[in-house]
Amino acid sequence: MPEVYVAAGSNVDPEKHLGLASAELGRYFPGVRFSPWYRNRAAGFTGADFINFVAGFPTDLPLEAVLARLHAIEGLCGRAREAPRWAPRTMDLDILLYGDRVADTPALRLPRPDLLTRAYMLGPLADLAPALVHPTAHLTIEALWRRFDRAAHPLVPVPASPAGGGA
Repeated sequence: MPEVYVAAGSNVDPEKHLGLASAELGRYFPGVRFSPWYRNRAAGFTGADFINFVAGFPTDLPLEAVLARLHAIEGLCGRAREAPRWAPRTMDLDILLYGDRVADTPALRLPRPDLLTRAYMLGPLADLAPALVHPTAHLTIEALWRRFDRAAHPLVPVPASPAGGGA
């Protein structure tokens, strides 16, 4: 059964939307675990800070079914699928890893390429699964995080969050 890791982020009423997304992830994916929550600057556009976390869970669902459930959660949080890519978000759920699957299609690339360049993805994943080996970089997530330029991409821990994450 593959272990799936999903990045969650919001900069529109983030505590509310991340709390709702966390509850829905727990409903859809029993056994889900959450990283601490972190605040970070918006990337790719000027906007309010985001709050992000990573969730991990085992599933026997096919990738397409996991994506459909994540899109349903985004919709429940008020995200329109046709919203601009680099803009404020009520909810953004991105699959980082789906087991050791590697894919490169117009619809989905796995592992998610920006996992290795975005602190708000790699840092929380290192909290959640430090010993996990990245399927294409062939290093542990902890080793990748140690090499990361954290000073250029600061993450600020968010005190105890509704998801069970937080500092």
